[in-house]
Amino acid sequence: MDDPRVAQWSPVCAAIAALLAPHAEVVLHDPERDEVLAIWNPMSAREPGDPSLLGELDRLTPSPSGVYGPYEKLLADGRRLSSVSAVVADAGGRPSAVLCVNVDRTPLDQAAALLTAFAAPVAERPEALFEHDWTERVAETVGAFVRERRRPPERLTREDRLAVLAELDRLGVFGVRRAVPVVARALRVSRSTVYTLLSDLRNTP
Repeated sequence: MDDPRVAQWSPVCAAIAALLAPHAEVVLHDPERDEVLAIWNPMSAREPGDPSLLGELDRLTPSPSGVYGPYEKLLADGRRLSSVSAVVADAGGRPSAVLCVNVDRTPLDQAAALLTAFAAPVAERPEALFEHDWTERVAETVGAFVRERRRPPERLTREDRLAVLAELDRLGVFGVRRAVPVVARALRVSRSTVYTLLSDLRNTP
């Protein structure tokens, strides 16, 4: 026999399952009989009518929203899940159903591991390959100031730019032909601004 709670909550559960497919299952439980009412995109062999094994709801720490989680669960095959449960009350305020969403963390864990592997250098940079690449020195110097000041190049102050140019001058960058246009592009200023700042820098006692 069709349960009215399934008819009521089916569009919501189906929508959540469709949005997170194929990485999530949605389960609607009957807390009184402690059994599964319906399940969408099942990740295990559970079926409607199987035991829910939820435990006693009155032992839960009260939640103003009726929502618990996200918390971690583990499948028998070793997959980690992030789960959230919502206790749905009837008109009298009594628990009528429990809606659970279980999201498979495997794709997220794999993506995190991949990003971590790419983000972490595994060897020191061979300096011999870059010792004559003065454009690399420009990028590194400007990039270091940008990270330290926590603002993009176009928002560096005059004092910041003077400090950058002083460091580039120390590294001998301005002894290279056509260095000024490269520095201007890195700092996102005009060439005339770089020439003016260089003049001020070199004329400062």
